[in-house]
Amino acid sequence: MTHLAVDICGLRLKNPTILASGVLDETGKSMLAVAKAGAGAMVTKSVGKEPRAGHQNPSIVELQHGLLNAMGLPNPGIDAYAAEIKEAKKSGVPIIGSVFGGSEDEISELAGLIEKAGADAVELNLSCPHAKGYGSELGSTPELVELICRNAKRRIKVPLFAKLTPNTSSISSLAAAAEKGGADAVVAINTLKGMVISPDARMPILANRFGGLSGQAIRPVGVRCVYEIHEAVRIPIVGVGGIGNGRDALEYIMAGASAVQIGTAVWTEGVGVFNKVCSELLEFMEHNGYESVKDMVGVAHSGRR
Repeated sequence: MTHLAVDICGLRLKNPTILASGVLDETGKSMLAVAKAGAGAMVTKSVGKEPRAGHQNPSIVELQHGLLNAMGLPNPGIDAYAAEIKEAKKSGVPIIGSVFGGSEDEISELAGLIEKAGADAVELNLSCPHAKGYGSELGSTPELVELICRNAKRRIKVPLFAKLTPNTSSISSLAAAAEKGGADAVVAINTLKGMVISPDARMPILANRFGGLSGQAIRPVGVRCVYEIHEAVRIPIVGVGGIGNGRDALEYIMAGASAVQIGTAVWTEGVGVFNKVCSELLEFMEHNGYESVKDMVGVAHSGRR
């Protein structure tokens, strides 16, 4: 019988759609609403050790085919956010805790703290492109990615995910380093670093000047990254970037992703996007004779050479 259930590193998801970090994950109640709308799992907002205000406004620009944001990792700090995770866990949907830090020691400590707060898995944000001293500034070299993953893995018992940056010459090298460091899965991709200038104001629109581009515009980049990573590692891949319907998700799955994260489409279309993606996936599978999502993972690699 055709079904959408997937298993990612021991996490059993009723379907392969996951709420991406940064959208509707500020509170436990907002995550409960996302779970009720059909998400198979949810990633929390990226949390640091101390409260952080983030960048000044304007911090988001809506474009024709995506969003450019420079939120700057605002969060209440891990101690305060633990209560939101406790609330979100009432959903019964796996909660993946996202953390960031300024050093490998700080990141590993946060991995342990968010596991203690109740996270069913930990996602390391090694890829935010607009927060100085964090994210992609630490996650752009294979050596540091391997070291960070190794240290974090020693602190936790739940699965470890590494979210990688596309702002690099070789994301597959970063993925291989994450696997070597003990990561149980990799997530690709985070946003692409970009800028928008107002000709009238003669200055960048974002207060931070630079931001991260997400949404439909980056989907071909994300699919290419997942395709390359699939040929470089044996651990599961979670695809993210510009997914708003079933065919978008199929591109990632056929490139090699075992599950997909959805973020910008939640902003533009609302939480109904999870059921939309799932129903279109199921329709495609039934029409084409696939019994499970697993049967479609990486099938595009047997095509063109």
